[in-house]
Amino acid sequence: MLFKRSLIQELISTASGALLVLVGVVIAQRAGYLIQLAAKGVLPNDAISTVLGFNLLRFLPMLLSLSLFLAVLLTLTRWYRDSEMVIWFSSGLSIKQWVRPILEFSLPIVFTIALLSLFLTPWAINKVEQYRTQLKSRDELSAISPGVFKESAHTDRVFFAESFDDLGKVVKNVFVQSRQDENLSIIVATKGHRIIEKNGDNYLIMENGRRYHGKPDSAEFSTTEFEQYAIRVEAELLQSAEPTAPSLSSLALIKTNKPKHMAELQWRLAMPISALILALLAIPLSAIDARAGRSANIALALIIFILYNNMLSILQAWISQGKISTAVGLWPVHALFLCMAIYMLYRRNQQLSLFPRLKFS
Repeated sequence: MLFKRSLIQELISTASGALLVLVGVVIAQRAGYLIQLAAKGVLPNDAISTVLGFNLLRFLPMLLSLSLFLAVLLTLTRWYRDSEMVIWFSSGLSIKQWVRPILEFSLPIVFTIALLSLFLTPWAINKVEQYRTQLKSRDELSAISPGVFKESAHTDRVFFAESFDDLGKVVKNVFVQSRQDENLSIIVATKGHRIIEKNGDNYLIMENGRRYHGKPDSAEFSTTEFEQYAIRVEAELLQSAEPTAPSLSSLALIKTNKPKHMAELQWRLAMPISALILALLAIPLSAIDARAGRSANIALALIIFILYNNMLSILQAWISQGKISTAVGLWPVHALFLCMAIYMLYRRNQQLSLFPRLKFS
């Protein structure tokens, strides 16, 4: 059918554009935050792209759901604004005949959201947590960024390197401050590099520098010039923490009866279900009321989207706290918005039943 083909083509183009914009916004926001952490020395520079990729996978189900909702809403809104809907309604089509092509367009996206939410997103979150643990367990030198003072994990040392050479193996203008008992030691050197002994010990070898040693707030300081000076660098040993509920696989969540695990499983199932219901809701919400303005329906649709997701989050928290049975879960919210979609479709269909039809002889 002509209207079905043109509708799906425009839905695809609108959804693709919306997804690209949303992905760009998320990348810009997360990249700015991660660069800020790297500038403070909290996150190594070489970890930004990896963490950013995992974060994008984490938010992808929500981005796809919002892109699907906006695609249906904006496409049909434009058809109403340009009077294309008037032509189709005058040709004898009803609002119910828009449901099937929109479902055909939505179901592959909903299936993709389900795969991401149930399998890929937990894997990405688990990888992020493992990666953060590995970063925390790296030795003191691995987290040094040029031009940034970096405090050791035990807060007894402060490292600073002005720059690295082209290969990143030699640091220039090194500064190390260390405290031991009541003594303060400050070491400055023109350059330095690290070596690893056969037994696995790591050392920072500094060349052509000075060492100042003494007690703070006193004149008792000794100065030593050296050609080479070695400092042993230790890696922090971290105990493996218990994995969080979002990082567990869906199969692992099913095997447990903990409320917080069941709440997480309900949330993962809610992602594809809410995407499908919102796509149906977008059909009646796209109708433009000339007296309310062109953007009124879009504002109302976004409020409904935010309200839907906030209600899901609230019930998920209640399930995790044991205030709501896991058997009830998030289904009341889905049922509420599904009934709203059915009612709005029925009401819109009743309004169009009085629409004049074109008769062809």
